[in-house]
Amino acid sequence: MQRVTIIGLGLIGSSIGLGLRRWATKDGNRDSVLHITGFDLDLEHQNYSKKIKAVDNTEWDLSRAVTDADLVVLAVPPLATREVMESIAPHLKAGAVVTDTTSTKADVMGWAKELLPSTVSFIGGHPMAGKTLSVEGAEADLFKDATWCVVPQVNADEAAVQTVLGMVNALGAEPLFIDAVEHDAYVAGISHLPFLMSVALMRSVSRDAGWRDMKYLSAGGFRDASRLAAGSPEMHRDICATNRGAILRWIDTVIEELDHQRALIASASPEADEALLANFTEARDARADWATTERREGQLVQQTQSELNQGSVSDQMSQMLFGGMFRRRPRMDSPADRKSAVRKDRQ
Repeated sequence: MQRVTIIGLGLIGSSIGLGLRRWATKDGNRDSVLHITGFDLDLEHQNYSKKIKAVDNTEWDLSRAVTDADLVVLAVPPLATREVMESIAPHLKAGAVVTDTTSTKADVMGWAKELLPSTVSFIGGHPMAGKTLSVEGAEADLFKDATWCVVPQVNADEAAVQTVLGMVNALGAEPLFIDAVEHDAYVAGISHLPFLMSVALMRSVSRDAGWRDMKYLSAGGFRDASRLAAGSPEMHRDICATNRGAILRWIDTVIEELDHQRALIASASPEADEALLANFTEARDARADWATTERREGQLVQQTQSELNQGSVSDQMSQMLFGGMFRRRPRMDSPADRKSAVRKDRQ
């Protein structure tokens, strides 16, 4: 029997537990395959995780929770990871494998090298999946078809890597080996920056004198753009604290782009209006290319199939507001059709 301990029973930790338990019950003999112990400082999280059967049991003592564990999963915020490593280091058995789910990797990999004993292997991890909900949103399918970044320590042995890859596979995710610094640079742009832009939008409009009335005019666009601002303030504070350099680079880039857009709008000239149109078209085409990216033939990396079948949001809005005044685009039944259309638009 493999003993797994999950430290942190929020959305990610409890979803890992649910996914592993479902995988282990496929052959009907879970008790002989896997035992999952959970630990969380929050009593409500512990109780809820047990209630939904994400774990077999919980422990109140962190040292007892990890003593016999073959695999330890750290599903805690970035700044808490160092403290947890310090606490569990003396109690990990030789040969244990430790992994994490933290949104930043360079600092975490350094802490693992500094704090964890040489008798255990640390494999950094980051599932590119989540919700704005906490443990109440936990589900076994949370990681299905999601990319799971895998960052092994230099001294990690092959068996430890295979253990983590086995967990990733059991959860239905797609492993991607990546360097820690490269990981942090990339996620700063596609994960951390969107959150900060959502926060900037929410703070900008909600502090305006007209916000009380503006609320009632808001619709799908504002809902989609502001959704990320509902995420955990503590977690994102920790992300910023452990990935400052990469995040600052992307903030500078988007400020430069906004300044460019502002200058064009302020110019109030036909040439500037055409430049704006070109910028908007470029962004639309870049998103279409992203939306049709395939992991393998017929399988999209992103869950954008409904967009491809129904047409773009801008097309839908044009039809709703202006009827047949605009040319109706042909229906794209497959990612390949969509990609072909994007290429034709660019020619």
